[in-house]
Amino acid sequence: MLLMCFRRKSPNDNGAYMLRIVCVGVMVQHIKCLVSSYLVPNCVLGIDFKVDSRIDGLSSSRVVPPDPLVAKNEAKAVLTLFLKKQGVSNDVAAETINKSDLFIDHLLSRLHFVHESWYLVGQVLTATEIRDALITSLEALLKENENNLVEVVENFTKSPAKLAAPFSPSRSAHDYKKLKAVSRVSEAELGMDLEQIRGMTHRFPSFAYYSLEGKIKPLVEFLLDLGLSKSDVQSILARRPQLCGISLKENLIPTMLFLENLGVDKRKWSTVLYRSPGILAYSKQKIETTVDFLHEVGLSAESIGKILTRYPNIVSYNVNLKLRPTAEYFCSLGVNVAVLLHQSPQTFGLSIEANLKPVTEFFFESGYSKKEVGAMISRFGGLYIYSLADNLKPKWEFFLSMDYPKEALIRFPQYFSYSLEGRIKPRYALVKDCGLKFGLNRMLALSNRDFEKALKKKMEKMI
Repeated sequence: MLLMCFRRKSPNDNGAYMLRIVCVGVMVQHIKCLVSSYLVPNCVLGIDFKVDSRIDGLSSSRVVPPDPLVAKNEAKAVLTLFLKKQGVSNDVAAETINKSDLFIDHLLSRLHFVHESWYLVGQVLTATEIRDALITSLEALLKENENNLVEVVENFTKSPAKLAAPFSPSRSAHDYKKLKAVSRVSEAELGMDLEQIRGMTHRFPSFAYYSLEGKIKPLVEFLLDLGLSKSDVQSILARRPQLCGISLKENLIPTMLFLENLGVDKRKWSTVLYRSPGILAYSKQKIETTVDFLHEVGLSAESIGKILTRYPNIVSYNVNLKLRPTAEYFCSLGVNVAVLLHQSPQTFGLSIEANLKPVTEFFFESGYSKKEVGAMISRFGGLYIYSLADNLKPKWEFFLSMDYPKEALIRFPQYFSYSLEGRIKPRYALVKDCGLKFGLNRMLALSNRDFEKALKKKMEKMI
């Protein structure tokens, strides 16, 4: 239906009637939205935006989501499937979704913010496009948070309203000027250009509103003073732009001192922050919870300090949903959890269902007992971090072609850490061509120079 306004002219106009169409453009856009909603099933996951206009004083467009509850439920469904795809169990996924309201609000506001101009001109997204956009955001967050999305969802506290303020031309112009200003500073000090800054604000819109002098520059100078290079600082800001919004004196520095008291090596802060800049954003209570668990499994204060220094991301893992279940799983295999945590803390970030169990089953199917698998893990804690399809299986298949008993892998599971094409195959070929026998450990662990010496020495003994 078109909205038309009729106006009768004065008698001097010979009684003619004139037709004046008001706001036709806006109404056509409204009709496009209505038609699209019939043509595209579930066209915007319950977020089919409508353009509201008034005749008097010319219309002012605004975006109105008709059914936020439907939108929220759809977004939760997408998040649930995404978590399960990452290997999160049904129980953990359900528990996470129950705590996800603030995070879901942020996801939806982020979606609205990015596509707001589409809705204002009557364009709509299909269900597939919406789901793809949400999944893209989730994948970016997963990468930003070192594959620990559960923790992000449950502890999300940012206000969605602040992250996606209503669109207006004046705000857009202000944002652009702000980005240009930030970019000038970044170009001079860090080598970041406007497009990189835009990428950061796209993921974290609040960054555009941080004070240059009061927030961004002090943090940059602080990080440089810790010994980080400009490129490292650039990487940290790109991964954690929200650090600019945290007070140096009241939060960041006190958190660093707290971590130093727990054993973090203050000489290695540049390395710690480059590996896991998000560690400074965690509360003391969160850090203490992780440290208490590490004490509980038998680690000394000294070992805990070394773990926090070498792998600070351990703090991001939820104790009850990630660390404790993983510890119990390895205990069931006869592994000393304290030793494993000290050797390979990153193993505890893996999914039990998607990563750990498939690897264990692979070794069972290959003829190893539970005790033997436990011995392999105890000798080489990093065994489970390798891809089953791309690493373990190809190397196992080649191992079967070599003249070694399967017990050789129990004694030297580090075999799986060496390059198949770069070291294993060429060295084994050399040993075979020379008619020699080398232990698996000796054949692979020696440096190239020492391996050549050992090879030559064995050959001389044969003469």
